Amino acid sequence: MSQLFEPNRALSREARIKNMCEYKELCIQADEDFEGYWDKLAREKLEWFKPYDRVLNDDNAPFYKWFEGGKINVTHQCLGRHLNSRKNKAAIIWEGEDGQRRIITYLQLFYRVNRLANLMRNKFGIQKGDRVVLYMPMIPEAAFAMLACAKIGAIHSVVFGGFSAEALRDRVQDAQAKLVITADGAFRRGKPYMLKPMVDEALKEGCECCEKVLIVQRNFEDIEYVRGRDYVYNEIIMQESQYCEPEWMDAEDPLFLLYTSGSTGKPKGVQHSSAGYILWAQYTMEHVFDVKENDTFWCTADVGWITGHTYIVYGPLAMGATTIMYEGVPTFPDVGRWWSMIEEHRVNQFYTAPTAIRLLHKEGADAPSKYDLSSLKVLGTVGEPINPDAWMWYYEQIGGGKCPIVDTWWQTETGGHMITPLPGATPIKPGSATFPLPGIKAEIIDEYGNPTPRGEKGFLCITKPWPSMIRTIWGDPERFVKSYFGDCKKDGKPVYFSGDGAMYDDDGYIVITGRTDDVINVSGHRIGTAEIEAVLGHHENVAEVAVVGRPDPIKGEGIFAYIVIKGTDSISEEVYMIQELNKLIVKEIGNIAKLDAIRFVPGLPKTRSGKIMRRILRSIAKKEPITQDISTLEDPSIVEKIQNLVQF
Repeated sequence: MSQLFEPNRALSREARIKNMCEYKELCIQADEDFEGYWDKLAREKLEWFKPYDRVLNDDNAPFYKWFEGGKINVTHQCLGRHLNSRKNKAAIIWEGEDGQRRIITYLQLFYRVNRLANLMRNKFGIQKGDRVVLYMPMIPEAAFAMLACAKIGAIHSVVFGGFSAEALRDRVQDAQAKLVITADGAFRRGKPYMLKPMVDEALKEGCECCEKVLIVQRNFEDIEYVRGRDYVYNEIIMQESQYCEPEWMDAEDPLFLLYTSGSTGKPKGVQHSSAGYILWAQYTMEHVFDVKENDTFWCTADVGWITGHTYIVYGPLAMGATTIMYEGVPTFPDVGRWWSMIEEHRVNQFYTAPTAIRLLHKEGADAPSKYDLSSLKVLGTVGEPINPDAWMWYYEQIGGGKCPIVDTWWQTETGGHMITPLPGATPIKPGSATFPLPGIKAEIIDEYGNPTPRGEKGFLCITKPWPSMIRTIWGDPERFVKSYFGDCKKDGKPVYFSGDGAMYDDDGYIVITGRTDDVINVSGHRIGTAEIEAVLGHHENVAEVAVVGRPDPIKGEGIFAYIVIKGTDSISEEVYMIQELNKLIVKEIGNIAKLDAIRFVPGLPKTRSGKIMRRILRSIAKKEPITQDISTLEDPSIVEKIQNLVQF
């Protein structure tokens, strides 16, 4: 049983939820009057242009509708409503890796967003419901573009700047995006890198839907321009008015699409609605991080992922906070970069990934002692479970043994936090996400819908709808139902299955045990094995391939490929193939999916019906004993042959 760390008493006195009694009382209220609980939050937190008629419409489950009939604008919630009280407050503090800095107040941000919204409307003909793909580095203009889309009712889809041209093309095509907003490039590890050439490559063919490209000049490297298609943001933005009326959106109108890998090859366009998403983004910012009016909040994620959407842009701005954006890596120019920024900006809440914590612990365990980190009040982790050693270093060396760590569990599909400690209330435990937030019915059940006993693994499901939940997969409602509501039932009814396994420990705390499907969590980013296998299968010398995850001390999981090759027995040819295969991965998906290890094997373990037994391959990669019955395999001897080949 892990040690429990009680909340900081000084923090508890000022927290929004001060103790476990208050937490449990809120949970009881949500259980006894579910719709009333959400109704109260929506009325208190959101500024409605037109009030809603119905809190929850579950007539067509699982296509739930929240706050039906209401009208709202998310950008007004994030900017417009703050101007009377916070116009001169810093909204975004941006720091470039090269040392450049910008502080943007709420009034300045309001004007910049309005100009870009007008530019999209007037110059590019973007209207309500049009899709706009953003392929951006971590610069303020990425936030401007997201908010400008929301201002005029366009649906944005941010594509992580580390993805390849092919991955970008797939997303532009699937969304049928009319406009791409990008930058010439940015800086990473002290050097410029380029984004615009990737856009050019992506739009070469099959993207006739995309009519225009808007380019923000950031690193001012030479790029090519396509006449009549490409426009430079810096040259034309000041021609637009700084005033723009918001498009009042139905509560259920889509706000954005965000593509995530699944257990099949094609990425899924997760669709989020306007009102439900922004309500939960704001609520969780306020309660999970307990941010106060004069606090400075820093989430180190990239806006290309859901964490950056919710906890760099929408959540902080909806509650009127000051949010930090940082362009580069945590180790440039040295391992003290983040700690220096915390000291200089007097950061109060700091939210990062276990991958980064493990890296900084390994590369610079003593570096934090050189900086004044006393401004910190709350620490957070996101993306994957954090191991106890990294947790303790984070708690003691970064938080000084006084800052609670909110170890948050949630997903792209959930929109915001689902299971997490509350900093002023929850006794925290290394490696545990603790308890669901009030109103979130997260349960660990078996395949028949029964609660699992303490200490036994089960399926982590959300058994009641919630406002910020995924609405559908863009253009594929059947896949939505199959992906999220096709595996688990409770009381005979389908419930949302997260794809994660979990268990209750002896204290009733929830411990996440990892993915149960074929998705690998690399540095907190979910990558579908089928997507990687499809790329590897294109190589002319690959006969068969199976990809699994294996533990990695820094990234959490690494990517391990078993490959059956054809046409060569030469070791030198195998070495050459490893290089070629990783080139393919980088080209088709991006560096994030690069293989950590490859083993060339004579065959793969299959059932007599031809199904590859990836559970066996995962066990071999992890050096675990094989406990499955292999006698029913098509060729049981292949398991021992693979084991003999997999040496570390």
